[in-house]
Amino acid sequence: MRIHIQNGRIIDPSQGLNTIGDILIEDGKIKEVRETIPPHTPLGKRGRRGGNSPDTRIIDARDMIVIPGLVDMHVHLREPGFEHKETIKTGTMAAVKGGFTTVCCMPNTFPVNDNASVTEFIKRKASQEGYCTVLPIGAITKGQKGEELAEIGTMRKEGCVAFSDDGQPVMNSLIMRRALEYSKAFNVPVISHSEDLSLSEGGVMNEGLLSVTLGLRGSPAEAEQIMIFRDIVLAELTGGKLHIAHVSTKGSVDVIRNAKKRGVHVTAETCPHYFSITEDAVKGYDTNAKVNPPLRTAQDVEAIKDGLRDGTIDVIATDHAPHHRDEKLREFDTAPSGISGLETAFSLSMRLVGSHILTFSQLIEKMALNPARILQIDKGTLGVGSDADVVIIDEKKEYTVESHKFISKGKNTPFNGWGLRGMPVITIYKGKVYEW
Repeated sequence: MRIHIQNGRIIDPSQGLNTIGDILIEDGKIKEVRETIPPHTPLGKRGRRGGNSPDTRIIDARDMIVIPGLVDMHVHLREPGFEHKETIKTGTMAAVKGGFTTVCCMPNTFPVNDNASVTEFIKRKASQEGYCTVLPIGAITKGQKGEELAEIGTMRKEGCVAFSDDGQPVMNSLIMRRALEYSKAFNVPVISHSEDLSLSEGGVMNEGLLSVTLGLRGSPAEAEQIMIFRDIVLAELTGGKLHIAHVSTKGSVDVIRNAKKRGVHVTAETCPHYFSITEDAVKGYDTNAKVNPPLRTAQDVEAIKDGLRDGTIDVIATDHAPHHRDEKLREFDTAPSGISGLETAFSLSMRLVGSHILTFSQLIEKMALNPARILQIDKGTLGVGSDADVVIIDEKKEYTVESHKFISKGKNTPFNGWGLRGMPVITIYKGKVYEW
């Protein structure tokens, strides 16, 4: 089946495109991208154009924005082992609704994705039930215990695109050094969950006056910054490929910015909640605002925005972390950390465009092109011959976040009831059309 998208404003940073035009899709691939593609002109058996085609679907994208499918390099799909929180099926359904056509799943499953067998299971399950591309991220250490390197070579061969112990920091500096050496040898990023547990142990929110007022143990910003600094030093030592996950503090942005100026091979991501809300969201002991790293101060939020603006932070990821409702209904100290983020990420990030922190093209770089480049995958582009992963955005559409309507099993979000503007209305994955 052919799909002919007409009259859309095509924005594709990979080609420097920002123009009104058409896109023709054939057999799940981008066939043509140009100002005007004549209607009803399929290729005949002899390669000549002409004649009507009942197999061509016309999509009028007038007054809409057409972009490459988004790439989320940090999600938790929970399967295998925690299917009551999320499954590969429900997580990828939520992804395509949010405009994501590629997601990379973290290894903190049960069993942990620390060997090729678990990697193979995730890939097979995704091929059978997934609504978008699923790329596994393998564990750095066996069982994510931080004691012994996992089977990085065999997992890479099986299809892991990065390695991380996300949810647990690698506290042992020698093991982290070896992981970065492997990252150089296999040309694959190591994604650091930067947290000094000796400082953050027991912390459930940002350390400060508010944590004291609420009687909750705080985790200081320095717990993140110290580990980022250590990992940057190790990246300089080894020449490895380091990616910093979920940056949340001003000091972290400063450390990464300085490292980039020195030429260190380091990239970084943040998440919508770190530039949209502060620690004040925890007031009332709202466990939906409990995340790790925790929500920080207004000063940190502004620093995150500055880091996005000047390129210090390369990627906007979701850290989609769904939990069962009953788990989030526990007392704040015992409730798990995490936000269900796939279905609100794009609209929240659109606010950066509205406040002139990013242009629309820069936003697509951070949500599609840059993650694809960091992971070295052929995604995040509308180039001819690439997979037909396309999203059509209605930038004027307004809606209210209603978490009970999330496709994800996880309804845990601090943004319930927020009014947002701009959302995906059609997601095309390898030529298959989903619309809302």
